[in-house]
Amino acid sequence: MQQEHHLDPQGPPLDGPAWTHQRWRDLTYLHWRVDPDRVAPLLPRGTRPDVHDGSTWVGLIPFTLADGAVGGSLPGVPYLGTFLETNVRLYSVDDEGRRGVVFRSLETERLAMVAAANAALGVPYRWAAMDRVPPRDASLPDDPTGTTLAYRCRRRSAALRHRPASEVVVEVGEPIAEPTPLQHFLSARFGAHTRAWGRTLWVPNTHSPWPLREARLLRLRDELVAAAGLPGVVDSRPESVLFSTGVHTWFGPPVVVR
Repeated sequence: MQQEHHLDPQGPPLDGPAWTHQRWRDLTYLHWRVDPDRVAPLLPRGTRPDVHDGSTWVGLIPFTLADGAVGGSLPGVPYLGTFLETNVRLYSVDDEGRRGVVFRSLETERLAMVAAANAALGVPYRWAAMDRVPPRDASLPDDPTGTTLAYRCRRRSAALRHRPASEVVVEVGEPIAEPTPLQHFLSARFGAHTRAWGRTLWVPNTHSPWPLREARLLRLRDELVAAAGLPGVVDSRPESVLFSTGVHTWFGPPVVVR
């Protein structure tokens, strides 16, 4: 069995200038435990499932991406730089020891992001109708404890007979002073593995530690996880439910996984 290692919640410095930066705001993390053998065929060549407590994990994560911009210091791009997103992700590690995520799908309300991310890095963005209550432009209270958030999306595609949808409703809980090893495992990820141009790439990012909070799941109706190749996972309640007000993150250039 793969040895488990401590994950540092502080992101490492990038090797060189940042290519892009953005803010990830008001995230809900829903996670289910799965057998590593089940997800191994879904990962890019040169990577394998990362494990904690003998299992790997499937995440469903709705949030707001805000103030996205090219370069490390330029201001966010109006309209195109802020949008809702919901992703389905797995946990990966390569032979260099880089421990990241693999996105099985990323729903977004910006069609331009779908075309750009798919073409440049093979990241599987999908165009979707999305909304959030309170709205994505609304600021949460300084202390969001007790706040209820609802995220909804439905994939747009004339080619699909059935367009997968998702609804997640949570109540934000108290701050977590000392995250558990599992909570670090699920959140302290500073890069993504993806397959593009016939090669597996590592796309690094860095940010400060996540301000994690407890959360209570009030409603879940999801078809995205099954559409991502993992039917039946969301039939049970998630083993981990977390919330974060977010972080500001910077991305470096992709490198080839040997």
